[in-house]
Amino acid sequence: MPAANPSAPPIPVEAGSPYWLGGALVVAVAVHVGGLWITSPPDMIDALVFASPTPFSPFGVTAMWAIFAVALLAALRRRLGLRPRSWRIAHMTLAVVIVAGSVVHAMLVEGTMEFVSKTALCVLVLVAAAKVMVDRRVWRRGASPAAEPPARR
Repeated sequence: MPAANPSAPPIPVEAGSPYWLGGALVVAVAVHVGGLWITSPPDMIDALVFASPTPFSPFGVTAMWAIFAVALLAALRRRLGLRPRSWRIAHMTLAVVIVAGSVVHAMLVEGTMEFVSKTALCVLVLVAAAKVMVDRRVWRRGASPAAEPPARR
């Protein structure tokens, strides 16, 4: 993968698009969990209270709660008075939990995808997440303005 070009202009982000993308992710997770609830409520209760015998459940549930936490933080960001740097750190920390939990969850689930395609998809997710973090310089002190999301009006 080529190194990020610090002098390149940032990728334009439409105002509000991160909110729509995050909202779509929350809806996708809710549909997934709802479908699992319909097929087996006792298994879902076990998973949600971390009592499931399946090894993949804790990773999926942890990623799910991290998705809900970041959505709640995004919704309450102004009310909580989160500064841009605090928001960026919280958002990216939760994003790491979401990506790692989702990848481990997907790799441990058996029967839905073959190993090679599942591994390839998970590697692409990890590479995309790493690239965003490097390009946006999320962990650096005094990160560039490109790392800041556009202000919501």
